[in-house]
Amino acid sequence: MREIDLHALAEEAKLNSLHYIVLVWCALIIVFDGYDLAVAGIALPSIMKEMGVNPAKAGFMVSSALFGMMFGNIVFGTVADRIGRRWAIAICLAMFSVFTALAGFASTPLEFGAARFIAGIGIGGVMPNVIAQMTEYAPRRLRSTMVTLMFSGYSVGGMLAAVLGKGMIERFGWSSVFVAAGMPVLLVPLLLRWMPESLPFLVRQGNVDKLAQVARRVDPRYQPRANDRFVLSRLEQTSKASIGQLFADGRGFSTVMFWIGTFVCLFMVYALSSWLTKLMATAGYSLGSALTFVLVLNFGAMIGAIGGGWLADKLHIKYVLMSMYLLAAVSIALLGYKMPTAVLFVLVGLAGASTIGTQIVNSAYAGQFYPMAVRSTGIGWALGVGRSGAILAPILIGILVGMGLPLQQNFMAIGLPALIAAASVALIDHRRSASHHTEPSVAEATQQVARG
Repeated sequence: MREIDLHALAEEAKLNSLHYIVLVWCALIIVFDGYDLAVAGIALPSIMKEMGVNPAKAGFMVSSALFGMMFGNIVFGTVADRIGRRWAIAICLAMFSVFTALAGFASTPLEFGAARFIAGIGIGGVMPNVIAQMTEYAPRRLRSTMVTLMFSGYSVGGMLAAVLGKGMIERFGWSSVFVAAGMPVLLVPLLLRWMPESLPFLVRQGNVDKLAQVARRVDPRYQPRANDRFVLSRLEQTSKASIGQLFADGRGFSTVMFWIGTFVCLFMVYALSSWLTKLMATAGYSLGSALTFVLVLNFGAMIGAIGGGWLADKLHIKYVLMSMYLLAAVSIALLGYKMPTAVLFVLVGLAGASTIGTQIVNSAYAGQFYPMAVRSTGIGWALGVGRSGAILAPILIGILVGMGLPLQQNFMAIGLPALIAAASVALIDHRRSASHHTEPSVAEATQQVARG
């Protein structure tokens, strides 16, 4: 009997059509995800005017999706490791598409908030699963690059909402941008047809024929034999996907550090997205509409995510992530000082790269840290706990703005917490990382394939 280590096989595989299929599908889903999350902010002024709601109610209407995302991160991140990521991703895609579209037909703030809460569960649920799926199938040498390239679709979705939103709202009304978000549900059957299932789930199912088929697609050099037995690396052989596994094998302290880093990073992301325009207007800068800020921030995020992922594959992802957090602290703090407009644009772009872009690299690191069997669970809990930072940020910074503090202090309150995130990443014990422990098995996988 010949044992085939699927994890090691995927680690050493050369890029092929399967990798591109996973990348394209995951990136496309993240584009839809980014659009759905950004569209509420784009349409909010029109919604407030039509429904006659005050800023307090409007804040609740928008934040309802964030509460939903917190539940989605945790619930679907955990459930997916038990039912399979392919179905979890399909369910989340259908959920956020349908309920975002339904929000477009809401006539009261309560109806809108309820629809957005359920949509938020889908938005949050899909994130840990596409990260885990891309991490699982990507070759080791390109893993961070492919995960961050995939996740840069989030910024593309945000820019798409900003560019299309204004014209659609003016021509068809605010509900049109929500109805349009329901179209991706039509892709669910195609997703189920083309997206491969997660490897640990297939191993637990024990379907040898399906495993042989997937192994062949992962690495075409593999030649199936009748007596092949498919296994995962020792560290990947977790019998059940449970929260307790996040704290097993010495991972507990590092898990908490991931949670702290994610909390701080999402705090910065949502503080900037909520208050950047208002703060800069208060400072007297004339940079045009809020659309300009959205585009610059998201363009910087895309560059930061892809560039950070590329550096993480060339250097060490832990130290790249620490450097990006330090860049966030500096670039955001400097936004509080008077400077030429061109320099301000650069700083806003760097702020996007080192907050939204850094969060993507942070998720990529979490995906590499946890074993396959609990990868979605690990990412989901990090994002779920961190989501409380996203909920807290608009409220806390709003209080500070209301206190009339100097501009510099407001931006320091947003940026300096990045130092805490950098410290938390520094304390992560990389020796407990799944990617650190599975390095020897790569050579074994190469030998297995070569022997046919």
